[in-house]
Amino acid sequence: MSHEELAHPELVAGITVDDDSQDLSRSEVILKGALAAGAVYGTFMVGPFVRKALAMSGGSDVDILNFALTLEYLETKFYEEAKKRAGAKGELMALIDLIAKDEAEHVEALTATVKQLGGKPVAEPKFEFDYNDTAGFLKLAQTFEDTGVSAYNGAGPLIKSKDVLGAAGSIVQVEARHAAAIRIQNDEEPSPEAFDPPLDEQQVLKAVEPFIA
Repeated sequence: MSHEELAHPELVAGITVDDDSQDLSRSEVILKGALAAGAVYGTFMVGPFVRKALAMSGGSDVDILNFALTLEYLETKFYEEAKKRAGAKGELMALIDLIAKDEAEHVEALTATVKQLGGKPVAEPKFEFDYNDTAGFLKLAQTFEDTGVSAYNGAGPLIKSKDVLGAAGSIVQVEARHAAAIRIQNDEEPSPEAFDPPLDEQQVLKAVEPFIA
């Protein structure tokens, strides 16, 4: 399986899942925890929590890819809804269209890769996004995008296959560009830190506990 084949085939969001889907429930908890950590501490700080959570869940390449797939489901749904809900125009609407397309392609590629590895892709959960205007959309978008970058960075060291790691790397680079573009829309620095700063594990767990169902 080549790298090319892998690469191309107030918060937060409320997530509801099927009780019968054990894999999805695990991904949901990890994802909600990462988003909550981002809301409390800043989304550049969620990497240590993601590494810990994935290690506790088994941390196979399929587990990691299904976690990434859950996050990509969230972002895809978020931007598709934003086309009608965010009140965006002009440059921002063009950006939303572009990101929505990218996220949908990420979903397609991750789903195909999980299947190629002999795994079962998680089902798409139901999402509810709490915002009322363009400013609210942009605030939530920044949380999602920054968290996505940190989540991929946090999970990367646990990936065993070089091909899978290369594919994840090709996605995280695009997610980082999304994050920078959204930050510019929020009149914030596109790259505020040279490195992702660490956060003590207990601090993260304490911060995310109120947000985890």
